[in-house]
Amino acid sequence: MWLLGASSVALTQSRPGWSHLSPEFSALPVIPLWTGPAPEAQGSAPEDIPTLTISLPKKTASAPTAAIIVCPGGGYTYVSMDHEGAAAEAFLRPLGVAVFVLGYRVGPRYRYPIELEDAQRAMRVVRAHAADWGIDPHRIGIMGFSAGGHLAATVSTHFDVGSAVPRDSIDRVSSRPDFTILVYPVITLTEPWTHEGSKTNLLGATPDSALARSLSNDRMVTAQTPPTFLFHTNEDDGVPAENSIYYALALRRAGVPVELHLYQHGPHGTAMGDGDPVLGTWPLLLVTWLRTNGWIR
Repeated sequence: MWLLGASSVALTQSRPGWSHLSPEFSALPVIPLWTGPAPEAQGSAPEDIPTLTISLPKKTASAPTAAIIVCPGGGYTYVSMDHEGAAAEAFLRPLGVAVFVLGYRVGPRYRYPIELEDAQRAMRVVRAHAADWGIDPHRIGIMGFSAGGHLAATVSTHFDVGSAVPRDSIDRVSSRPDFTILVYPVITLTEPWTHEGSKTNLLGATPDSALARSLSNDRMVTAQTPPTFLFHTNEDDGVPAENSIYYALALRRAGVPVELHLYQHGPHGTAMGDGDPVLGTWPLLLVTWLRTNGWIR
């Protein structure tokens, strides 16, 4: 059983992207993904400890709720907890969804596959403790922004029914999300419309070409890839919209339900709309998609 009353201070201090957390978000409980040192940890500083910030809905009924694991962006060099993570939690919480914001390890200190292992572990932890947290284990999704979108898409295309080399009982749980939400995601690591910074931070300056292809997630879609919602803007010059478009086409070819919203205007990194009267409508479309597919009720 995880201790949910633990203070977040020791796990969040000194992390880029975590320095301006709201008092409300800072008050949420934070747990490490492993009870001891994380696999391949290079130390015991906050940046060496992958975490989940937990926001559980107030129980209004006995039925279990859906859960969404949020992967903030940051180009695989920091985790935008105080922008994308906190914004997603604030929007999703009133929907009656259990929200788990992932603080994963990043480059250049950590390279692939550490980021994927952290995200897969998060999925396993939430599913393994679904009964403890009042969650339906068959309604657990993953949401990612920018490089966090690449991480969420990687989990969605590189899942397993349980780790081949389990370290504990949690590792024996499936890492497959039931649905996926991708917000201006990095998808490809091989095409001209990749985000070079994310690619370098994840794989290093001279990545193996076969590995880069295998992590270009539009190439890895199968009929078992989870149903997916995508949001992007046509003006995004940080992570071009081709990333979302090609992923949506791959899902369509595989017969996977997909919904893509491409807005004409808007820069990269707008999170949940940043209060913009137009961009702020995309989360409402997300709610409709979640309800239409029965992920939230």
